[in-house]
Amino acid sequence: MPRRVLSLAAPVLAATALAATATALAPSAVTAAARADEPAVNYVALGDSYTAAPLTSLLQPGSPLGCIRGDLDYPSLIAKTLKPASFKDVSCSGAKTQHMTSPQSFSVGDPNPPQFDALNADTTLVTLTIGGNDIGFSKAVKCFTLSYGDPDGSPCKDSLTADGTDQFAQSIAKAAPDVGRALAGIHSRAPKAKVFLLTYPLILPAQGDGCFPWVPIAKGDVPYLRGVQTQLNTMLAEQAAQNGVTVVDTTEPGHDTCQADPTKRWIEGIPTQWAAPAHPNQNGERAMADLTLAAYRAAAVTPADR
Repeated sequence: MPRRVLSLAAPVLAATALAATATALAPSAVTAAARADEPAVNYVALGDSYTAAPLTSLLQPGSPLGCIRGDLDYPSLIAKTLKPASFKDVSCSGAKTQHMTSPQSFSVGDPNPPQFDALNADTTLVTLTIGGNDIGFSKAVKCFTLSYGDPDGSPCKDSLTADGTDQFAQSIAKAAPDVGRALAGIHSRAPKAKVFLLTYPLILPAQGDGCFPWVPIAKGDVPYLRGVQTQLNTMLAEQAAQNGVTVVDTTEPGHDTCQADPTKRWIEGIPTQWAAPAHPNQNGERAMADLTLAAYRAAAVTPADR
């Protein structure tokens, strides 16, 4: 199957076609039974499409159509393990930090209410992935079309830095305080909650010049866009540190869009498994769930337990 174009933009509403494609999924670590000694958990999942997992599974019943929120996204997998006393997944494809406090509207269907409406004083666990839409990572779409004219060069980098200003670097710097305010807003609304911010898994290989034309990024643009994602994830980690939030590092190499082995690939380029382009497939959502659960377990260990 040919690989489709990469994009961090919110995917189209084709998710309704998944209604006839439900399949049994193999068990993973996230399906293990919750530990009996864990206190009751009130869990809220926030975030964008990397949380919502569009096109990876059936839509969550009752969720806004425009969010394309899968019922096997990483929060749902976490909830299957923790068996929380309450669970609210309000993540939505295309969400920005502004949608934490403002509704997110679509051309079709109901809007997604402000995501922070799901938080309250009883919330004990919050997870989220946010920031990619704030920096306009969809600008990378331009890289795909340019790559075919100069596959060995760096046409995207040349275009995005033509006036002496790196548009992505500028966007990341601008988004940083917005991410910080969002994290602080979680604490103010859910003061008892442990908060976990997931980074974005690697879209491009950690080394090398990519896999053109399977992922249509020119060889010289691969290190540039890899650097953009590193800058984004570094900014997220810095804002998390400044706001008392635990970072879940999902950037383990070897699971990017160029990974030929579909069982090891977490992110689809032009999808050969159920996923939106440049988004996690079910392998990726399971991995994000497992990494978050490991961080949650580690945070629950007291000094006396060590």
